[in-house]
Amino acid sequence: MKKRIYLIGAALAVITGFVSCDLDSLSLTEKDTTNFPVNSNDANQALAAIYENLNAVSASPQESFYYLSMLASDDNLGGGGANDKLMQAMDLMCNYQANMTQDFWKARYQGINRANTLIEALGNVNMDPTIKAQTLGEAKFMRAFYYYELASMYGRVPLVTTPVAPSDPTPPTAAVIWGQILQDLYDASTTMPAVRHSDGHVDKYCAEAMLCRAWLFYTGFYCNGEELSGLTSTTYTPLTSVTLPNGTTLKKEDVIKCIDDCVNSSGYSLVPDYRNLWAYTNKCTVEDYPYTKGQGLKWVENDNAVNPESMFAIKFNKLASWSTTIGYGNGYALHFGVRGGQDYANTFPFGQGWGAGPVAPNLVNDWHSADPNGKDIRLKASIEKTSDMPAYKKGAASWADFVQETDYFEKKQSPISCKNPGGLKGYDLDKNPYLPVFELSMYGVDNWINNNPMQTGNIHDLVLLRFADALLMQSELEENVSGINKVRARAGLDPISSYSLSALQNERRWELAFEGTRWNDIRRWHIAAAALEKQTNQPIYFGGADDKNTPHNGGYAARYNATAGFQKIPENQISLSNGTLSQNAGFSDASSEYNGWK
Repeated sequence: MKKRIYLIGAALAVITGFVSCDLDSLSLTEKDTTNFPVNSNDANQALAAIYENLNAVSASPQESFYYLSMLASDDNLGGGGANDKLMQAMDLMCNYQANMTQDFWKARYQGINRANTLIEALGNVNMDPTIKAQTLGEAKFMRAFYYYELASMYGRVPLVTTPVAPSDPTPPTAAVIWGQILQDLYDASTTMPAVRHSDGHVDKYCAEAMLCRAWLFYTGFYCNGEELSGLTSTTYTPLTSVTLPNGTTLKKEDVIKCIDDCVNSSGYSLVPDYRNLWAYTNKCTVEDYPYTKGQGLKWVENDNAVNPESMFAIKFNKLASWSTTIGYGNGYALHFGVRGGQDYANTFPFGQGWGAGPVAPNLVNDWHSADPNGKDIRLKASIEKTSDMPAYKKGAASWADFVQETDYFEKKQSPISCKNPGGLKGYDLDKNPYLPVFELSMYGVDNWINNNPMQTGNIHDLVLLRFADALLMQSELEENVSGINKVRARAGLDPISSYSLSALQNERRWELAFEGTRWNDIRRWHIAAAALEKQTNQPIYFGGADDKNTPHNGGYAARYNATAGFQKIPENQISLSNGTLSQNAGFSDASSEYNGWK
């Protein structure tokens, strides 16, 4: 059975305007901040509750920052069906409904409240100093990560760092918010034990890499100031120092020391064959998929094996149920699956789902231009052409309303099916030549909670940060080719002799395609408007018929320049704030409302 960090001693707390001031524990009549946590076991329970927020957001993946970072980037379109307006709205940087992403907002503040409670309480907990340092570092990392997503998605958000909401919850400047994010990550990087973890917990080295990611975004995106004109400017001169809330100054050199330690001392490593990172090389599928057959490939996560390149990931398991625990299944895979309604034989080995995030043709064109001889194995490892699925039918069967369908599907986040090995009981498996997800074969059909494995059976990890990213961030900060050439060598490419920002930008785009990094990359490099505009008039299909990706609500560049890529703050949160929250630029009138593809 798949492993995950279980929620032990905490339950969801419902926030109103900002956060609850109570510890969201399983029984508030038995445990509160005066008697919990008091020992190492209690602290571990509280820490598990903080991590559980990753799965809470997975229950509504379409509202999450990860989802936005995929669909809003220049590498993916919105997709889905005619009624999936939220998907298309995210691609177009528009809004659909008053509270389009409210579940994400509320869930992340629940996670932050849990982290605040544990951070404050740990001073009074009797536990081994080394374990306490690890626990405190993890709590600070998770608080920083949750704020990283909120501040990336909405800009200026309420900053709460104690279990009790502040008397004045007015959102501070971006400098204060990002200063807190960087301080938490730097604290975690410099105080956690130098021990690599492979049990689902973050470690010192993960904190170092996340510090680098947050540093690169803040110092690049805000290098021209916090006004809209500065955020959308095409001038890119990153900051080299940041003042932290504790009064100290974090310098670029400090961040470089951290990323060097991560690369040199962590024990994380590149998986030798890039293709083995992705679930389509699992043992139940690999020899039936023409692309991987006979290549000697082996998925790094077969049978719960540890992925040496995965530094931070969301874990899933068999306990997903639509009624209570849907976030325990990988809902992202379901959403990014090939839009369903036809035989699995037609889409094999890719399972089916809601059709979010079709690959933008401009990405494929740019990649072919950069690699005209087709040496880069990452292109075919990341993208499937519909022409390579001979039986696939555009706009097929009962789901003939596919919007922004293209000739390409991304492979990394997709559900993966496999041929039915026979002998499996339940879920009508004996009647189907293909299983909707390979996990049914690999992990067995016992103990699955829900009877709809197509929707709840995806339980492979969603990797949020991997070692290749750390190598590329090291190259970017130090302006050298060391990290770049390591990932190029793994991709079968010759080394480059000298560093350039354009070379680094390309390498990140190819290496990390469809992994949620591209959106903040193009924003921080101040190339977003031009990059996004390349999606305009690209060939697509609407309901299986030829179409063009036509401008909506003014077009990609116009919407980016109006919003700097921030999402609309849920209107309920504006109302609950009693005037302390202001709506983001670009969402003040009907011009931002998406009304459908046609």
